[in-house]
Amino acid sequence: MASSAEGDVGTVAELARVLQWGFEELSLNKLATSLGASEQALRLMISIFLGYPLALFYRHYLFYKDSYLIHLFHAFTGLSIAYFNFGNQLFHSLLCIVLQFLILRLMGRTVTAVLTTFCFQMAYLLAGYYYTATGNYDIKWTMPHCVLTLKLIGLAVDYFDGGREQNSLSSEQQKNAIRGVPSLLEVAGFSYFYGAFLVGPQFSMNHYMKLVQGQLTDIPGKIPNSTIPALKRLSLGLVYLVGHVLLSPHITENYLLSEDYENHSFWFRCMYMLIWGKFVLYKYVTCWLVTEGVCILTGLGFNDFDENRKAKWDACANMKVWLFETTPRFTGTIASFNTNTNAWVARYIFKRLKFLGNKELSQGLSLLFLAFWHGLHSGYLICFQMEFLIVIVERQAARLIRDSPTLSNLASITVLQPFYYLVQQTIHWLFMGYSMTAFCLFTWDKWIKVYKSIYFLGHIFFLSLLVILPYLYKAMVPRKEKLKKME
Repeated sequence: MASSAEGDVGTVAELARVLQWGFEELSLNKLATSLGASEQALRLMISIFLGYPLALFYRHYLFYKDSYLIHLFHAFTGLSIAYFNFGNQLFHSLLCIVLQFLILRLMGRTVTAVLTTFCFQMAYLLAGYYYTATGNYDIKWTMPHCVLTLKLIGLAVDYFDGGREQNSLSSEQQKNAIRGVPSLLEVAGFSYFYGAFLVGPQFSMNHYMKLVQGQLTDIPGKIPNSTIPALKRLSLGLVYLVGHVLLSPHITENYLLSEDYENHSFWFRCMYMLIWGKFVLYKYVTCWLVTEGVCILTGLGFNDFDENRKAKWDACANMKVWLFETTPRFTGTIASFNTNTNAWVARYIFKRLKFLGNKELSQGLSLLFLAFWHGLHSGYLICFQMEFLIVIVERQAARLIRDSPTLSNLASITVLQPFYYLVQQTIHWLFMGYSMTAFCLFTWDKWIKVYKSIYFLGHIFFLSLLVILPYLYKAMVPRKEKLKKME
């Protein structure tokens, strides 16, 4: 009997060991390693795709239910996603949301409330960057927190606008101004909405409340007919995901720092930077397209109807894919990439700096805000400094070509259009890669090493054009054309 019992115990122990091994093999860490990704990256992607079943549940069981149930659902699912990704560090977002609610209630619709919100939320985010920073890109609680920071600042500004006279507001401000007093549950639902908590997009409190009230549908009284538009964005996101997975082992920023890269010819180094500069953006495009699909599925992506009464589902679009893939201009890429965040900065930073009376100063301060919002590494500052410089030079070049009869005639030659396009695209993506090098390598010792290897080509090229183009304009634009422009 004893030997039989011992045999049973041994069998159970062996079975336990097998099961333990099986669970270890099925662990996210093992799966991530087999896919060539980090566990945190895998958790992030699972969480983003999890938005689809959650959106389906919302559509079928909660779409026209009581508001408090919807807020609870959004808050609970968002908190669960936060815990799945960051564990107990979810308290950072929870703390900022509760304190933001208290700021709105205690300070009311005042400039003090707006300034307190801006200073506190940005200081908390920057402190998070400071204490968690490493020399590499890590997925940690500060990633969704930067999205949350913009949401809460926008919430405070819209709440302030809700107390101002209607005729003192622009049409955009009137649309977003919060006339009521949001509850803590409403602020939590807005902040933790599962389709946007991790990587965006940005949307206003009023737009979120329209979703909760069942107004964001193309068929009044019924759930939105948005499944096909959502699946289209999901499919496009999967295409970019496959491209990223296939190319990521072969095109990396680490190679930019390698001796092999440095030992290649100057032209090879430039071409590698060009190709890498385009490919490195695919991971962002993937996330934004997939989350946009979630927002469309819930109805949050509904953006009224076009002139043909066809429903538009681009309210939460963060990518203009066709423009992104085809534009030969830097301003075109800026207009097509992370559009929702750019619109937020334009609405709450750039346009609010109108009192400065200088458009370029307002643009420079907006880009400075974006640089610090991304993080404290010097690479972010260099990247957005390059963006500012490139946009100014590109506008000067476009103005010169438009106003110079010689250059405008040359530019209009049809047979040369493919050649112009090829040259523009080459310059465009080479210097996009140049700018993204600093953005992705973060620290000065890394990005300066790469910039040295190509002799600071981007800075020399655009700073030279910044000096030369005004003289070319004087030389190539006839006086009468200048007078017409002045009139």
